[in-house]
Parts: sequence; C-alpha cells; structure tokens
Amino acid sequence: MKLKGSTPRTAARDILTGLIIALVSIPISMGYAQVAGLPPVYGLYGSVFPILIFGLLSTSDQFIFGVDAAPAALVGAFIATRGIEAGSEEAVRFVPVLTIFVGLWLLLMYIFRAGKLVTYISTPVMGGFISGISTTIIFMQMPKVLGGTSGRGEIAELVKHIYLTCRDDFNTVSALLGGVSLAVLLISKKLFPKLPMSVIVMAAGALLGYKGFAADHDVACLSAIERGLPSWKMPDIRVSGLSDVLSTSLTIAVVIMAETLLASNNYANKNGAKLNNNREILVYSLGNLSAGLTGCCPVNGSVSRTAMGEQYGGRSQLMSLTASAVMTMILLFGTGFIKYLPVPVLTSIVISALLGAVEFDLIKRLYKHDRHELTIFLGAFFGVLVFGTVYGVMIGVLLSFISVIASTADPKRSYLGVISGHEGFHSLERNKYAVPLKKAVIYRFSGNLYFANINLFTSDIEEALTDETECVVVDSGAVCNIDITAADRIASLRDQLGRKGIKLYFASHIGTLNDRFRQLGLGEIIEEGYCRMTIPAALLSAGITPPYETSSAPPEVTSSRKRLEFEWAFGALTDEELEKYTEKLLSCVKSPDDPQTQLQQVMSSGDMWKGISEPDQEELLAHISIHISELAQKLNIDEVQVEEAIEMRKLLLAHDLEVKDPEMFRIVREHSRRLEKELAEKDKKLYEALLSHRREALNSLRKKSPEYNDLIDEMYGKEI
Repeated sequence: MKLKGSTPRTAARDILTGLIIALVSIPISMGYAQVAGLPPVYGLYGSVFPILIFGLLSTSDQFIFGVDAAPAALVGAFIATRGIEAGSEEAVRFVPVLTIFVGLWLLLMYIFRAGKLVTYISTPVMGGFISGISTTIIFMQMPKVLGGTSGRGEIAELVKHIYLTCRDDFNTVSALLGGVSLAVLLISKKLFPKLPMSVIVMAAGALLGYKGFAADHDVACLSAIERGLPSWKMPDIRVSGLSDVLSTSLTIAVVIMAETLLASNNYANKNGAKLNNNREILVYSLGNLSAGLTGCCPVNGSVSRTAMGEQYGGRSQLMSLTASAVMTMILLFGTGFIKYLPVPVLTSIVISALLGAVEFDLIKRLYKHDRHELTIFLGAFFGVLVFGTVYGVMIGVLLSFISVIASTADPKRSYLGVISGHEGFHSLERNKYAVPLKKAVIYRFSGNLYFANINLFTSDIEEALTDETECVVVDSGAVCNIDITAADRIASLRDQLGRKGIKLYFASHIGTLNDRFRQLGLGEIIEEGYCRMTIPAALLSAGITPPYETSSAPPEVTSSRKRLEFEWAFGALTDEELEKYTEKLLSCVKSPDDPQTQLQQVMSSGDMWKGISEPDQEELLAHISIHISELAQKLNIDEVQVEEAIEMRKLLLAHDLEVKDPEMFRIVREHSRRLEKELAEKDKKLYEALLSHRREALNSLRKKSPEYNDLIDEMYGKEI
C-alpha cells in the first residue's frame, strides 16, 4: 500500500509523530470518553480501529481522527437528560447504540453526497468555527487543571463551572503543576518547535505520580485500566425513546460532518492539498460504525491532535497507522503507567495543542484587510462558543450569504475617461490624469444586474449626465447576467434617456448576455445596434470619433503620468510601492571584490526589471538616483561610478525603445526631462550634484562604449 504524502525520507518523522499522537491521545481520549458517560478505557478503544480505518481510507494527508470533544459533549448531555448515570452499565449499553445510528446517518449523507455543501462555507467561517471549537474545549478542560472535573455545555455553563471549581475544589498544587506544564509547552513551542516537549512533560508528570508527589498533594491522576483489546459486538438497538435517539444521533452526525470537513479542508487548503469530501464522509461513517461495534462513543476529526501532528512535521496518514498500532500495544502490554499520570499535566498538553489551533493569524489579517469578513469570523466563533457547534456554523454561513448579497448589491463601479497619449479608457477615480469625454458618459459596472442593485445602476447614470451628454456607454464586461427586474428598469432608463436625445449602449460584455437581453424582452437594443463588442465601437456608433473631445483640458503630464501600471496596480500606494521596489533592487547589491561590476550586472539584469514597463523603469531609475550616496557608501565606490551604472541602464532602455517603438522613446525622453525639472524645483542642490555626476559618467561611457555616443547626444545633447 502506498500512503499519499509519505516518502522514505519523511516516513521516520511520520512514525515519530504517530507515536507522540498515540501517547498524547491517552489523556485526551480517556477524558472525552468520561465526558460521553463511558469508563475511561473506552476512549482508548476508540483510538484503535476508527483511527486505523481513517488512516487507510481518508483522502486527507495529515488530519487525525478519534474520540473528541464535540460529539462526546453532545452524547454526555443527552444521556444526562435521560437520567443515565455516567460510567454505569446502562451508559455502557446505551452509548454504542447512539454511535451506531451516527454512523448510519453519516452513511446516508455519503449516499446523498452531502459533502458538497461544505464548498459554500468560506475561510472566515472555517476559521471562526475551528477557533470556537478549540476555545470551547479549552474552557471545558480548565477545571481539570484547577483540581476539578471537565465542564460541558456552552460558554455560560463552562464559566460557571470554572467558578464553582475555584470556590469548592481548587487545588493549589494541581493549578501550579498544570500552569507550569502549560508554560513549558508554550515556551518550547516558540523556542524549540521540533522538540516533542509534550511527551517529555507527560513522562515527567508520570514520574511525579510514580514517586507519590501527586498523591501527597491530592492531585488527581488517571484511573488504572485493564489490559486487552475491545471485543466486537452489535449493541442492542431496542431502546426506548427511539425518536429522540434518531434526532440526537442526526445532530451528532451533522456536527461530525461539519466539524471534520471544515477543519480537514482548512488544513488541506493551508498545505495545498485537495480532499474528496464525499469519500471523507464515508470514512467518518465507517469509523463511527467501528466505534459503535467496539462499545465506544462517536468519533470525529481532532483539531488538537492534528495541530500537534503538524507541529511535529507529520505529513501523511502513516501517523494515524502508527498511532493505532502504538495504542494497540499500549492496551495489550503498557496500561500500567496510566494510573500515575497527573490529570493537570495531561490537560495542559491538550490546552497547548488547542491554543495552536485558534486562528490568531487569520484574525489579524481580517482585522487589517477586511472588517466585513472579520464579522463573519467572529459570528462563527461566538456562535460556537455561545450556542454550540451547529448554530455556530449556521450563523457563520448566514453571515457569509449576507456579505455576498451586500457586495453584489453594492459592487465596484467607476466612470471612465481617457489619458492623453495612452490607449484605452481608465478609471477617473484611480487615475488622476484621466479626464471624461465631453459628449459621452462611460460607466463601468462590475457585477450582475438584479433587483438589489439596479437602482444603484440607474441612479449612477442619471447623476453623471450633463447638458452636453449625447450617449451613455456601459462597460458591461463584468456583467454576466440580469434578472427581469433589472431588464424592466433598463427599458425604462432607455426611454427616459431617449426623451432627452441620449443613446444608451452596452459594450465589451460576453455574448450570452445578449441572449439574456432577448429572453427578457430587450432584443431591440441588439437589433438596433446598441450592444457593441468594444467601447470605441459604441462611441463610433454614437458619432463620437477619436481624438476624443474631453470635458476639460488634460492636466499637465508630470512624472506620475508614467506610473500608469504602478498606479493601476497599487492606487494610492503607488509612491510607497515604487520606493519598495527601489529598495528591493538596491538590496541585491552586496559588497563583492568588484562592486562596480556587480552594480552594472544588477542594473542590466533582465530579471530585476521583468514585468516593469519602460516608462515605469524610467521612474524607478529616478528613485535610484536619489540613493546614489547610499549606494556609493555601501559599495565603497565613487558616486560617479554609481551614476555611470544608472546611465548605462538608461542607454540600454533607450536603445531598445528607439528600435522597436520610436514614439515611446520620444515619450520616455520627455518624461525624463520632466523628472529632472521637478527635481531641480524640489531640491536644487541635489539636482546640481546629480548633473555633475552625470557629466562625468557620460564622459566615461563615451570612452568605454563609443557605439552609444549618438544616442547620448540625442538624449542629452552634446553639451553634456
């Protein structure tokens, strides 16, 4: 069998990670089995066959399966409402029945391909969900560090349980032991991320238990368990209140599907992998059926153990197979040490792993770049925390759909104009040197037209009209569909504009939009020639021909004019990005034995200038000129030598342009002169220094590369 993601080189690391996960799963699985109302040993049973099945059949490279918090908490709450005592024989008979029904529900979800529903859940929903689950489990586990028992329920109940633990059961030594263990784990994760500190901490805790330290200070340890593997048997499904069992098991199955698919897809996306969601649901079903047949509670994907696996570099399901094999060996031969393991130490291991699963980095990203998506994240997070797993996902998904509707109802729009000497039509908002046409309104609408945004579309056009407007051209390249409400309003707008003698055109859209126009009764705008393939064709149809008359005189072209590509890409951040690119280029220049040669190589390297237009290269060279002193000092060479490298780059650029695009060569030369004029006005002293350096540099280049003499004369004149 070939394990996806495993190679001979990574197998040893995966096996070691699987060993660590098996050891850490001892306290985690036993604790969650108790939460579900079963004796602790059943948690270990759930860490053998379900993990083995998942490791063999899952399409996930690194996700870990097993006994975990959310299903265990739901099971525990359900048996409590039925009056079944946790750990009793009745609980041992009843819980596997619930698990079997969970497996069957998951099998139905596989048959009906329910996994595709997860594609409608966004990254903020995933991140908020996982963070909410992790935070909930941390609150569940905290009382065990303080000397009490695990909590259950949502945040209000968990906080109350922590308070009662502090009031009635607080154990100072237990809290110190757990706190120190957690501090060691968190610090070592930062300083020594590859060191399996959790195993070391667990071994140290077992030593304290063995030496009697835990018993002397009333620190709880895990219970002793008998050796041996679980037996396979079909539980008696003839239980009372079958309808309640069916509804609760369905809820648990939905939780398992949602939590595990969301979390496993999150890890897959982060690592560039792709899952087969439907097959994953089948694996969840088989895992739960095997858990039910061995007497265990429902099982699902474990965020905490997966986070730990990633921390130690696990990359394939060899981890799961190893963990299953190790747990088998522990059950057969090594259960004796379990009774010495202090609960607060092992609980700190769980909390440490869960803190790593909380999406702090995503929160920072969303806070900085997209507050709307941060709201979605927080909705899912607090939804899980306050209302539970299912409601948390529902809140996150609902907020996602609201966000989608809001963004489509208010899409990006802009009015377009022309820039003197530059082809095409450009946003008036984003390009400060673009000016509108005198007789035409060119309007770009970046979204489908439907009932929620058609008023915005029509009002934008109406507000842009002037007494001189003869036509409106809609750049509909981003419009793929319209609904009947939008079609009716467009017809009304055409009539309204027509009464004013203004023509309405649609241009640059895909052909299927024309089909949609016909379906909705707007076929005449196509038949009468008001749908055009390009904006110039629409303007020509309206009798507006180039050179286009603008509503105002074009502004004086300054250096910013030549930053069109940077301005298009970065908008208001153009100056900052130009400076960053300059610094990046300068950072490539070190201090070798022959610094001037390396400087020449950097300046002439095609890779450094790849993707940068000729005018933008001129702009960057101007920025570099300002750093001449810095470069000269860094390389310990004369400033004239730096200027010589810059001028050589300008000559290479000019030579290429003169051959392939004489008009662009002329524009770049004009631009260069304007740059120098601006610098002379802004910093006369610096300009005079640069001019002096240039004279010396060009004299040197005339001698070294006489083939460029004519070009130098053409660019600067013979006086330089």
